[in-house]
Amino acid sequence: MSIWEAAKVALESLRANKLRSFLTLLGIIIGITAIIAVISIINGLNLYIAEKVANLGSNVFVVQKFGIITSHDQWMDAVKRNKDLKLEDARAIQDRCRNCEAVGVEVHTYEDVKYGNQTVEEVGIGGITANILPLENYEVDLGRALSEFDVDHARYVAFMGADVGENLFPHTDPLGKQVRIGRTKFTIVGLGKKRGSVFGQSRDNYAKIPLSTFQKIYGSRRSVNITVKARSQQVMDEAEDEARVILRARHHLRYNAEDDFGIVSSQGINDLWKDLTEKIFVVAIFVVGISLVVGGIVIMNIMLVSVIERTREIGIRKAVGARQPDILRQFLIESVILCCAGGAIGIALAFLVSYGLSKATPLPSSFPLWAPPFAFAVCTLIGVFFGIHPARKAAHLDPIEALRAE
Repeated sequence: MSIWEAAKVALESLRANKLRSFLTLLGIIIGITAIIAVISIINGLNLYIAEKVANLGSNVFVVQKFGIITSHDQWMDAVKRNKDLKLEDARAIQDRCRNCEAVGVEVHTYEDVKYGNQTVEEVGIGGITANILPLENYEVDLGRALSEFDVDHARYVAFMGADVGENLFPHTDPLGKQVRIGRTKFTIVGLGKKRGSVFGQSRDNYAKIPLSTFQKIYGSRRSVNITVKARSQQVMDEAEDEARVILRARHHLRYNAEDDFGIVSSQGINDLWKDLTEKIFVVAIFVVGISLVVGGIVIMNIMLVSVIERTREIGIRKAVGARQPDILRQFLIESVILCCAGGAIGIALAFLVSYGLSKATPLPSSFPLWAPPFAFAVCTLIGVFFGIHPARKAAHLDPIEALRAE
């Protein structure tokens, strides 16, 4: 029997016993659907994190009071150990870091922003140096960005995010209008381009004001974030090392003491995220693997039943010249076809799940093109592994005894 003939027999068997075939393939369908859906979600999240979260720039990093923290113990240690970063720390990096092209400073708080009867609550207020906006990839949609003149003269001007502008001025040009940030009036000089949201949280709910003005209103005791741009991607590591050494020297840390500050870069965020998703993927594969093993066992049982049901057929085939390898190949092909049929249904369901998640929820999902070949390869391995015992049993049937079977 050729491969094509064996495939036809397997497909005819599926059509003849639809309910039994569905129940047989259910474990494979669930397993393949789950594994590809998990891969799609992780793939989509990786792209999402790289685009939306870890988008500091290829040669930009941020020095802040707390770095990337992955456990409660790390957080408690950092709270006890880490010091507030000061404007003087940023100036020291700017003066002494040879591989640093630009150094900007930002400090944060939250305030309500009002215009007339309209109020936007809990707006992220950033006191910035003039170079922060280009360093952190903010783009101007209307008006202008904050300037060095604004910072040097502590002017009461603001650069607004798109959401704040839309909520306060739905049908009016916001430029030149005065808004109240907290208790203080500011004149709007620019509006930022829309940046979208991250997991449903808006990135356009902000107002940037000059750092000097911020410190005049809120004081200078808050820890600042220091954004540093290296001269090139090639010297990124050297720039980070220089900034670290400068701050450790300023904070009088011993050579064996841990840093009392954190350094965050796009690469660091991506590495942390990939490490996390790899662990999630391993756990998911283990859980989904149970379903695939159960599906394989069910297919093996059905194939054993099929051997018993087709004992006489096997005897006739052997009587007309079929050899043991022919019978073995026939049943192995049937087992693989069964698994691949379940895999094909699983791939289709996984695509629908992936598409539905990306459209109906903020959870990103990206269906990988290599998933179908991967799924069929897994199904083929399962079909061969769990089909070998029924196939060997069929191949070793005594033809005389097989012909006597009713």
